[in-house]
Amino acid sequence: MDESLNVFDEPLEPCGNDPKTGFFRDGCCNTSDDDLGSHTVCVRVTREFLEFSRFRGNDLSTPVPQFGFPGLKPGDCWCLCAARWLEAYEHNRAPKVFLMRTHKKALDIVPLEKLKEFAADLN
Repeated sequence: MDESLNVFDEPLEPCGNDPKTGFFRDGCCNTSDDDLGSHTVCVRVTREFLEFSRFRGNDLSTPVPQFGFPGLKPGDCWCLCAARWLEAYEHNRAPKVFLMRTHKKALDIVPLEKLKEFAADLN
């Protein structure tokens, strides 16, 4: 597993435990070389984003019990694939981001300035 640091090079904060999120299902947006989707951006999902993602071929609302996936509903916090967040951003459907909970590896795909535009945890 890569070092657990957020986009500010500080300790990564937990993203969500209900439902349990993260590539490792540890509640954090931790990542490793095995995480090909880079599940590194901590978001609070919205109905608009869930519809967008379903339309783009990734239905995050429907439970998939065989993979331990309960399905997401608006308001859930989730470690989203960085490329999916960027795609949603480009289509004006990006959900808010928790920067203190977003792994710094997300910056390999999404510029910090774009994430900051949607920051839910900046004053």
